Amino acid sequence: MSEERKMLSICGSDCCEKCDKINECGGCMKTCGHPFGGKCIAAEAFKAGGAEAFFALKNALIEEINALGIDGLSVQDLNLLNGFYVNLEYPLANGEKVKFLKDSDIYFGNQIERPGQERCYGVVADEKMILVCEYGYMGKDPELICYKKRP
Repeated sequence: MSEERKMLSICGSDCCEKCDKINECGGCMKTCGHPFGGKCIAAEAFKAGGAEAFFALKNALIEEINALGIDGLSVQDLNLLNGFYVNLEYPLANGEKVKFLKDSDIYFGNQIERPGQERCYGVVADEKMILVCEYGYMGKDPELICYKKRP
């Protein structure tokens, strides 16, 4: 990988290099940590306290998610995910559908497959909240399991 490609992200991860929308955004460095006009959880952590702050937040989120006690949910790692990929519409009891995330932000998240089931858990988090959902193939029929504000 060229040095120019390595310098696309503030945190040094390869998320910018892997993003298929890099031509629209230009990378984290070019946008000062605000790709697509939103905020990047990794860039914010790195700007606030470097790698130590980044990993402290990531590890705290993993611990908090696992402490929720949701049956079959065990998170080992979190990845950087674009909001427009993970911002699902959840049906409410009154029939309305709502999105809880910002398409323009970059979050920590992961998909956790549930052994013996056709549905997965989806986990998305940032410094302010944790969202856990369940969904079928390609995000079909999402169900909100938990939305928790962080202190």
